Amino acid sequence: MSECNHDCSNCAANCSERTAESFLKPLREGASVKKVIGVVSGKGGVGKSLVTCLMASEVQRRGFNAAVLDADITGPSVPKSFGVHEHCLGTQEYLIPVQTHTGVQLMSINLILQDETEPVVWRGPVIAGAVTQFWTDVMWQDVDYMFVDMPPGTGDVPLTVFQALPIDGIVIVTSPQDLVGMIVEKAMNMANLMNVPVLGLVENMSYFKCPDCGKEHAIFGESKVEALAKQHNVPHVAKLPIDPLIAKMVDAGKVEAVGGQLISGLVDGIIKEIG
Repeated sequence: MSECNHDCSNCAANCSERTAESFLKPLREGASVKKVIGVVSGKGGVGKSLVTCLMASEVQRRGFNAAVLDADITGPSVPKSFGVHEHCLGTQEYLIPVQTHTGVQLMSINLILQDETEPVVWRGPVIAGAVTQFWTDVMWQDVDYMFVDMPPGTGDVPLTVFQALPIDGIVIVTSPQDLVGMIVEKAMNMANLMNVPVLGLVENMSYFKCPDCGKEHAIFGESKVEALAKQHNVPHVAKLPIDPLIAKMVDAGKVEAVGGQLISGLVDGIIKEIG
C-alpha cells in the first residue's frame, strides 16, 4: 500500500481518517461565501429553478449579497430567468460571476458557452467536475447567501454538491401530484443520508386562483406540502400558485420583478434557521 498523502478527495481507500469534511473543496483565495443553500427536487419540471431565482432575488432585495450557482449543467435556465445573456469574464486564474440587474451574482454553464443553445453532452463525472469548478474557480464576492440550483434526482451532481460544498441546508421543491410526493421522499432520504438538514419544502403549482371570482382551484390535486413537512419535521413551507403572469415575467428575464411575498415567509424562516 502506498503512503497516505491525506488527500481523501482523490483517494479510493476506505480508512479511518476518511470523513465528510475531507471531501470539502476550498474557495479560491479572495472569494467569500458565508451560507450555502441547495435547491433540489426528485424530478424535473416542478419549478426548482424558479424557486432558486425567487429566493435569491428576495434575499438581495433585503440588502444581503445573494448568488446563484447553477449546477444544472445540461439544463441551465437561471441566466435566462434573470435576463442575463452575456459571457462571464475572467483571468487565467479565475472566473468573475456575472451580476443581474439587482446585483445577484451568477455562474452558469450558459455564461461560458459560445452559444447558449449549444447542448452540453458530457458524462456524469465531467459534469460533476464542472460544478466543483464553479465553486473553486470563481471569484465569489462577499456572498451572504448562495443558492445552488441542482439538477433533478439523486445522482452525481447532487452527491458532488453535498460532499464538496459546505451546504448549510437544502430546500426541496415539489408539486401536488402523488408521484412527485413519493419522489420527494427520496430527496429527503438522501439529505438525511448525507447529514444535510432540510430547511424548507416548496409546493409549486399548488393552486390556480381564478382572476374573476377569486376562488382557488387545485389543478394538480389537493396540497400535500403540510403533511409532508410534518411527516419529515421540515420547519418551513411555501405554496406557489399557477400564475401565467409569473411565467411571462420569467420568460422575459424579469424574475427579479416578481413579488417577493410569494416566498418571503420561507426566506424569513431560513434566515432565522441558519443565521
